Amino acid sequence: MRFRVVIPARYDASRLPGKPLRNLAGRPLVQHVWERACESGATEVVVATDDERVARSVEAFGGRAVMTPAHLRSGTERLVTLAREAEWDDDEVVVNLQGDEPLMPPAVIHQVAADLAAYPEGEMATLATRIRSAEELHDPHVVKVVHDARGWALYFSRAPIPWERDTFAEDAGRLPERGEFLRHVGIYAYRAGFLREYPLGGECRLEEAEALEQLRVLYHGHRIHVIEALEPPGHGVDTDADLARAEAALARRG
Repeated sequence: MRFRVVIPARYDASRLPGKPLRNLAGRPLVQHVWERACESGATEVVVATDDERVARSVEAFGGRAVMTPAHLRSGTERLVTLAREAEWDDDEVVVNLQGDEPLMPPAVIHQVAADLAAYPEGEMATLATRIRSAEELHDPHVVKVVHDARGWALYFSRAPIPWERDTFAEDAGRLPERGEFLRHVGIYAYRAGFLREYPLGGECRLEEAEALEQLRVLYHGHRIHVIEALEPPGHGVDTDADLARAEAALARRG
């Protein structure tokens, strides 16, 4: 199976300025992400950035970088820009691996690409993991997802879904014993043709309310397939504390 990985790497992260170039175990953060992507079996790995410093760093460690406009608001928009300029086949699978995921297992990157390839009727695929604590279920920073019997996403939310009416009537902060709750993992696979037609100006009220870009895709009638991740995805890096946590995790792996 052939697939590409694009790593959006915006320099000016609000909580961690210069994030792609922050030192992590002696190398730039973005290099660790690039290495995970290369280990996934991708036919090509590209870093899409808005800053020449990031591009030079990527080229220095042997990667390929592509400049994208600074005004773009999301990683998806950087992929859309590349897809509209590149000569990719419409059915080609493109994985969006965020530039702050140095601990993403290569098998998981490959898995999301393979899942989309297995469902030609879908435009996107993504992953999820089981929620196993009440704290995780009720944390608005944890995005939840529900899907139908074939794995097609029905909705994503920061709220606990599905809402266990009877259980939560007794204690709204519990983790119900029955039922299955899924945490969304923010890695996506797209078909290149879908990226070229992506509704950039199609923001919807659901997306605005939840601050979840993937709701735009569902709102416009497109389909996202969801499968449970083969391995825990690891923590992303948004803060200095996250960076220290990632350094410790890499040290444990040797």
